[in-house]
Amino acid sequence: MFSHWRKARELQRKADAYVAGLLAEPSAADVTWLAGAATRGDEDHASWELRYARRSIGLLVAQRDALDDRTGSLVAEALTGAFESDKHIDRDRFGLVEQQFNARVSAYRDALGARGTEASSRLGQTLLAFSGGSFRDIDDRVRRAAEILGTYEREANEALRSVFGSAALPEHIAPSAAVGAPSK
Repeated sequence: MFSHWRKARELQRKADAYVAGLLAEPSAADVTWLAGAATRGDEDHASWELRYARRSIGLLVAQRDALDDRTGSLVAEALTGAFESDKHIDRDRFGLVEQQFNARVSAYRDALGARGTEASSRLGQTLLAFSGGSFRDIDDRVRRAAEILGTYEREANEALRSVFGSAALPEHIAPSAAVGAPSK
């Protein structure tokens, strides 16, 4: 029983460490760019959209790419705790922040689910749509927004592997054999 508790606690520590990376503030250059491209100069709004985007994408990466099925829910729990203790959030507005975050998770999930290069464009369009900018045409703004979010996705994936580990198979075992795929 103690071993089970210790293992669960270790997974929660890993989720907390992963989420700590998702709480990084967006770069000043990205905030300034988004404010100019979409939020009519409102840098606070731009900062929040970039925070929401990094956290949403980080959660989705954990749900999609983690080796353990529990990781996504542990990361979601750790993110909830992070939002609850975020000094940028007025306690009276926590319900609104939660609704806004959930809307963004859903939209970014759809964008990440698109096929091929369309996924990148859809990510950029989603960021611009939430930021109040024009997003219908695939132009330089959409491409720049997609580049920012692509960086967030790569960073989240690297952090996930760093914190939770990577799958490793012996060289003599094919990946298909490891999951019990029928042999021909």
